Amino acid sequence: MRSTSPACRFMAAPRSAMRAFSAPLVVPLTVTAALTVALAGCASPPPEHFYSLSSGLPFAQRTVSGTGTAIATDNAANNAHDNAVTAAPYYIEVLAPSVPPQVARSQLVVTTGAGRIDLLEQERWAAPLAAELGQALSLALTARLGAIDVFRTPTPEHAAIYRISTSVQRFESAPGQYALLDVVWSVRLAGSPKVLTCRSELKEQVAPGYDALVDGHRRAVGRLADSVGAAVQRLAGGGAGC
Repeated sequence: MRSTSPACRFMAAPRSAMRAFSAPLVVPLTVTAALTVALAGCASPPPEHFYSLSSGLPFAQRTVSGTGTAIATDNAANNAHDNAVTAAPYYIEVLAPSVPPQVARSQLVVTTGAGRIDLLEQERWAAPLAAELGQALSLALTARLGAIDVFRTPTPEHAAIYRISTSVQRFESAPGQYALLDVVWSVRLAGSPKVLTCRSELKEQVAPGYDALVDGHRRAVGRLADSVGAAVQRLAGGGAGC
């Protein structure tokens, strides 16, 4: 049941009650001002909108089957091929990204001018930004590599695990202009000194609106996953370089 403030109940009084006054009612200015402020609380607050970077990303193309993997598909004609056990997938560990403190909050932080940012109270991330970035990158990588993200999960003995670290240098949002993701990242073969450290500056042009802005960041994460995934494959093949 929706509650109503005393000021709202006063304004909702029946006309019969108001007719009881035979003389004009003179309300002091201070009372009028207080009543105006109270009535402002009767208005419904604007709705909040929540966004996710992982929403709409492609799902992983491989699923575990026995000691290897089976490629998943919806095509019934290829079921025999789909259920065949193939080579073991890549095992990856996507560690939690670090993000600048200015954007490490639930509200969308947008750039509105030189050196100025605004916090949008009604436009929010579904989870903390670092968690959104980490989940989106993990999903994108597993889809591209046919990999399994084994972060905090037991792995087969002697399995090669590629540990992925990301440090976000800039995460800029300019509605109607661009979405920018600037990241220093590394791929390390667990238990080995072999490591690749690279930097990606990814800028996506966006249309007006917050949905378009978030989609621009989603595309930037996808491009980051392309670069990181290629580095995992190079490292697995004995190569080097970004």
